[in-house]
Amino acid sequence: MDYKKIAELCFPDVKLTTEEIEKRYPPRKLDGVQVVSRYAPSPTGYMHIGNFFQMFISYNLTRVTNGIFFLRVEDTDSKREKEGAMDVIYQILDRFGIKPDEYQDLDGEVHGNYGPYIQSQRMEIYKAYAKKLIAEGKAFPCFCKKTEGKEDVLKLRQTKFEKDDEKEYDPCRNLTVEEVEEHIKNGDKFAVRLKTKNDGSQRIKFYDLIKGEIEAKANAKDFVLLKNDGLPPYAFAHAIDDTLMGTTIVVRGEEYIGSTPAHLELFDALGFKYMTYCHNPLICKIGENGNRRKVSKRYDPEADMRFYFVEGYPLDSILEYLLNLINSGFEQWRAKNPDADWKEFKFGIDDITTVAPIFDLVKLNDISKNLIAKIPGETLYQNWLNWAKEFDVDLAKILESDKDKFIKLCQMDRDGSPKPRKDIYNYSMIKKEFDYIFDKPHNFEIEDCDKEKANEFLAEYLKNFKMPQSNEEWFNGVKELASQMEYATDNKLYKQNPEMFKGNTAKVCEFIRVALTGRKNSPTLYTIMTILGEDEVKARLNKKF
Repeated sequence: MDYKKIAELCFPDVKLTTEEIEKRYPPRKLDGVQVVSRYAPSPTGYMHIGNFFQMFISYNLTRVTNGIFFLRVEDTDSKREKEGAMDVIYQILDRFGIKPDEYQDLDGEVHGNYGPYIQSQRMEIYKAYAKKLIAEGKAFPCFCKKTEGKEDVLKLRQTKFEKDDEKEYDPCRNLTVEEVEEHIKNGDKFAVRLKTKNDGSQRIKFYDLIKGEIEAKANAKDFVLLKNDGLPPYAFAHAIDDTLMGTTIVVRGEEYIGSTPAHLELFDALGFKYMTYCHNPLICKIGENGNRRKVSKRYDPEADMRFYFVEGYPLDSILEYLLNLINSGFEQWRAKNPDADWKEFKFGIDDITTVAPIFDLVKLNDISKNLIAKIPGETLYQNWLNWAKEFDVDLAKILESDKDKFIKLCQMDRDGSPKPRKDIYNYSMIKKEFDYIFDKPHNFEIEDCDKEKANEFLAEYLKNFKMPQSNEEWFNGVKELASQMEYATDNKLYKQNPEMFKGNTAKVCEFIRVALTGRKNSPTLYTIMTILGEDEVKARLNKKF
């Protein structure tokens, strides 16, 4: 068979040789420890947290080895590509402060020596390798037409393929030169398929950095290398691009383990060294039936990385939570290094979890609470304002109209406190958590049996009320009035003889708190008073339950 003639018939315009291509991409000069890895998203929609999780593993493996992290956009699935998805990819990385060492910006400028970093701009490369494989008899053009509908596809597989339970050979694999030429003259479109050398009886072993040695059936399918629109599926583009770009570790989800035998046969056909794979477990959640399931865009809003921007999570809390999922040792490290930057945490391949991590929003919220608790009040106010400017414009106007008031709110029980409050885990919840600062409460957490006592106490408290100068002055004044009105100021005595008193100091403080905030629990009352101001405090105290 004159395979070279078939290759020329298929790609008469492809003059670039693979030898010329490989000269463009010389081996990287690495020190033996450095890792070269990549983030290779497809612009087919929003960025999924599982995809971001894989990216973050790659990023950290390169970061801790002073290696090279590059971004390659895999945009060869034109039918599924979503408008604006490329922008989302770049924006999310930028927001998280993750800048690849090599990439191609949205204006097309290439940063790095191994580009283009957008696959749709590398078509001449894929075609050159496809032509080479056909010329060597390792691939062939397939002129089988696509059929519509599941039944037609099943019929095609049953009737057109020489197939048993182990192999899947395409009927076009043995077309003669004359038959190929006739198809080409007729303008028939063709895909390019690998001509597998296996019959389904072979088994192979390969090594995964997380899973260890894996044994599986060798590939026995004539799978597609180039579709009939000339675009490469993942397998072909991955083998060529990661080899030419000098990738040393490919991080990808464990769902790719099943297709690895096909990829390895392709590497053999291309004459490339095998890639080193790191198949990471997929992030899961516990379903209603108690079983694990993948985090789903259908059921889980937190699957979309934009969720964390809209809700106003400090982005470092997301990264720290993902480090917890990647390596359980991060939590112990954080406990020993409470003020260290997360980037000081080092881990390697052997430290990556081998089991599917469970995504727990409650755990994420706890991490975020701890992080926000350490943010100085003025910085917290600015972060909150920046979030509001993007996601709640009306709130932003309110925050800017009374800056000092809202800085005090953000400082409340935080700045200088040995035990800062940990009640906030994202910026979107602050307004709801402190709604009584924005407006008078309309609902009050008070028992019916306490209403008469509360009205009596508040009326007396209001008569001589002046804004206290300190928390101590405020509390002493409350205790004095409580004592006059037959409330216990000695809690020990109150517990011994509760029937002698109307209540205790804690109860009258509760009356004041409910009047001002509507709630039985709140931050320090004196601080709330200073934020509200004397006139507003008097207005809220002047009421009856």
